[in-house]
Amino acid sequence: MGRFVLRRLLSLFPVIFGVTILTFFLISLTPGDFLSSLSLSPDISKERIEKLRHDFGLDKPWYTQYFLWLYRLSPFEFPLGLKWPDPGYSFSNKTPVLDLMGPRFCNTLILSCSAELFIWIVAIPLGALAAARRERWVDKFCSLGVFLGISMPEILLALVALLIAAKTGWFPTGGMHSIDFDQLTFWQKGIDLLRHLALPTLVLGIGGAASLMRYMRGSLIETLSSDFVRTARAKGLKEGDVVIRHALRNAINPVLTLFGLSLANLISSSFLVEIIMGWPGLGKLTYEAMLSRDQYLLMASLLTATTFLIVGNLIADLLLAASDPRIRYE
Repeated sequence: MGRFVLRRLLSLFPVIFGVTILTFFLISLTPGDFLSSLSLSPDISKERIEKLRHDFGLDKPWYTQYFLWLYRLSPFEFPLGLKWPDPGYSFSNKTPVLDLMGPRFCNTLILSCSAELFIWIVAIPLGALAAARRERWVDKFCSLGVFLGISMPEILLALVALLIAAKTGWFPTGGMHSIDFDQLTFWQKGIDLLRHLALPTLVLGIGGAASLMRYMRGSLIETLSSDFVRTARAKGLKEGDVVIRHALRNAINPVLTLFGLSLANLISSSFLVEIIMGWPGLGKLTYEAMLSRDQYLLMASLLTATTFLIVGNLIADLLLAASDPRIRYE
């Protein structure tokens, strides 16, 4: 298992290299850069624009810019030595990218983990209950919920959630904290964060919970028709023990493999939800960087999302091995 984890971590580097060089190349194909918008201002001379472009290395070919950025990002310093990785400077925010990415990444991580927790808490019990009560009213009710959850896009759910929040006043309509957050006590700060987190979590988690519930139901129905389940029933075990102690653990293995895919979908969906609902995370930051053509900030955001996806797939493999001792990664 240790060798498997090490190989997966080492495979992170070629994947990141491929994603970043392709992204850098596509960015280079777009006309202009961040300084192009500044050149329209009559207060800034052309000589000043050209000097800034030279200072930031924007006058060099895209591949030269890319390898310079990759060298600054690496923790190694020529010829021998270590340094702190530097993903660059944000032109639009006039601050180092690393100072911007830290808080925004934590905010996206909070939202994604909250939505992932909601998905698994809702989908696994309801999917198992629907499979155990197949063709009954519980199963039909869960199937209707799955259909509605899969059919409704996150954009529509986010707009409906904002409308409900504005009409009822039960939840905030955006942001992560209230205005007087700094004056609140520790417990009041936690409650305030949960109130701001509730609607984005629901919007982000409903679709994922519906998909996972469908997979859980199908996997458990297939497992309940297996020979070892019929043997357990023939021994006189109660139906609840058969489902929970014998069938559920085997049925959940295929569902665990979806963890990495679920995490990837959460990252991409959270970008959209953050923009619509005003959550100050990576999604909103990436959108702002794209509009302002802030290439180093955009590269850092995409690099973080890619790393998040690969780590999610690794966690899914480890959970699968922990759930089923028969699985060994050689």
